Amino acid sequence: MNLKIDQERLISEIEALSKFSDAEAPAVTRIVFTPTDLKARDWMKSLCRDAGLAIRKDAIGNTFARWIGSDPLAPAVGTGSHIDAIPNAGKFDGVVGVLGGLEAIRALQRAGFRPRHSIELLVFTAEEPTRFGVGCLGSRLLSGTLSADAAAKLIDKDGQPVEEVRRKAGFSGDLREVKLPAGYYKAFVELHIEQGPVLERERQPLGIVEQIAAPASLYVTVEGSGGHAGGVLMRDRRDALCAAAELILALEHAARSTGAIDTVATVGICDVFPGAINSIPARVRLGIDVRDTSLARRDRVIADLEDACRKTTAQRQVSIRSELLNADAPAESGPEIVATLRQACEKHGLRFLPMTSRAYHDSLFMSRIAPMAMLFIPCRNGYSHRPDEYASPEDIARGTLVLAETLAMLSE
Repeated sequence: MNLKIDQERLISEIEALSKFSDAEAPAVTRIVFTPTDLKARDWMKSLCRDAGLAIRKDAIGNTFARWIGSDPLAPAVGTGSHIDAIPNAGKFDGVVGVLGGLEAIRALQRAGFRPRHSIELLVFTAEEPTRFGVGCLGSRLLSGTLSADAAAKLIDKDGQPVEEVRRKAGFSGDLREVKLPAGYYKAFVELHIEQGPVLERERQPLGIVEQIAAPASLYVTVEGSGGHAGGVLMRDRRDALCAAAELILALEHAARSTGAIDTVATVGICDVFPGAINSIPARVRLGIDVRDTSLARRDRVIADLEDACRKTTAQRQVSIRSELLNADAPAESGPEIVATLRQACEKHGLRFLPMTSRAYHDSLFMSRIAPMAMLFIPCRNGYSHRPDEYASPEDIARGTLVLAETLAMLSE
C-alpha cells in the first residue's frame, strides 16, 4: 500500500477552519454551540460528505463520520478529537486530530485500501470546559462517565442550562441515548499536538502516549467581610482575598511536596467581589485544577488543600466552601493499540518517544469503553491554548501518516 498524505490540502484545511473564530487572527475563539461553532461544524461535515463518509450526530452534538467497512456489523475503529477552542486559543489543539483523521481516511482511500472494520471519525462536543465548566462533555456522555441527568443540570456563565442551549443549537433527542453500546469500538486512536515541550526538547518526531493523568477540578469560595479600604483597620479585617492567597500558596506547596514530576496543581480562576480598588474583598471564588498519573497522590494534594481551608477558616475568621466538579481516574493506553502505533512508526522508519499525557483529552474517557492510545506530534516551545500555538506542516503530515497506517492495521 502506497500511503501518501496530501500535506498542502491538510494545512489549507487547518487554516480554513481557523477562520471560524470569534477572535481576531491569529487567535481562535470557538465556544461550543455558538453560531461560530455551528458554522465550523457544518463546514467540517461538508468535508466528510465529500470523502463519502456516512454522517450522524447524537443528542449532545458529537458527530460521527463513518467509512463503512466490508463487515459493517463488526466494531468500528475510531479516531478523532475536537474543534471547539477556548478564548484566545491557537489553531491546532484538537483540530489536528480531526482534520488529520479525515486526511488519514482519504489517504487510505486513495491508496485503494478497503477496511473490514469500519473506520469512524469522531468530532467530540465540548472538549474544552469553557462554556459549562466541565471538560470532555461529549466523551463523558459517550462513555457513560457522566449521567444524562447530571449533564442536564450543567449551566453556562449566563445561567443557560445544557438542555436549552443544545436544543437551540439544533441538537434534540434524549441525552440518555448518547452513551455508546458495549463493543461499539474495537479501538480508538487520537492524534494530537503534545501541548508540552518534551518532543521538541528531545528532538523526537512522535510520541506514543502510554498513560493519561488523572484530572480533578473544583471551585473554592471564600467569604469574608467587605468594607472601605480606608475605613477598616487591619486588625479588624476579614479579607477574603488574603485568605484565598494563603490557599493558593498552600496548594502550590502541596503539589511540590509530593516529589513527583507528574503532580501539578493550578489556580486558573480568581474572581474577586466587589472588585474595586478601594474596597476590601468580601468574596473570592477560586477555580482549581489538580492532576497526577497517581490517583492517590492527586487526592492527597486535594486533602492537603482541605486541611489548609480548615486552618485558614479558623485563623482568618472567614468561611470557606468547596465544590468538586470532577475527579476522574487516570487512563492506561491499550497495549495492543500502543504496539500497533509502534509498528506503524517502525514501518515508516520514524523514531518515537513513549510518553505520559499530563493534559487530559477525550481519549481518557474513551478508554472506559474501548482500548485507546494517543499519538503526539511536537508543538513549538510546548505552547498551546494561546495564539502562537504552532505545529509544523511536516510534523502534522508525519503524524497523519502514522495514524493512517495504524488505522489500516487495526481495521483489517
